Amino acid sequence: MIIGYARVSTQDQTLDMQVDALLKHQCKQIFKEKVTGKEKDRLQLEICLRTLRKGDMLIVWKLDRLARSLKDLVAIVTDLEGKEVGFKSITESIDTTNAGGKLIFHIFGALAEFEHSLIRERTMAGLAAARARGRKGGRKPSMSSQDIKKARAMLTDPGITKKEVAAHFSVSRLTLNNSLAR
Repeated sequence: MIIGYARVSTQDQTLDMQVDALLKHQCKQIFKEKVTGKEKDRLQLEICLRTLRKGDMLIVWKLDRLARSLKDLVAIVTDLEGKEVGFKSITESIDTTNAGGKLIFHIFGALAEFEHSLIRERTMAGLAAARARGRKGGRKPSMSSQDIKKARAMLTDPGITKKEVAAHFSVSRLTLNNSLAR
């Protein structure tokens, strides 16, 4: 079965152009959605993907209607390929049921992996540069050095428990213990 998926980003936009294009490509069922692509929960897309069976074809008007990012697109199409479901994008003329379409998607996959590696490298370089300038990352300690001194002094009194000291500083016992160990 040929199934279509159409999405627009706002309630003001119309799905008509996409639906017309999908109908020209013999879609028997079309899932329609009016939600921004940045939304993680796209109910109609989830239902559409669950509906697809071996031998079916999913058609979209344009690649950006299906996925939020290149990585997301590759993941969706790889999942479809695993279910033996074809994929076609009308605007970009991509069809994964033929060798050329599969090649394009393997290139997309490699590009997504490359993009991920570049982002990771830049992040690591930025962290190293910050460390070289004396900056530390992470959360600030919950207890200052003054608080730790006060906590140690309080704990010398046998009548005061760690639980009470932790409550006094509004931290958990675990945080108190970790702070005392620093």
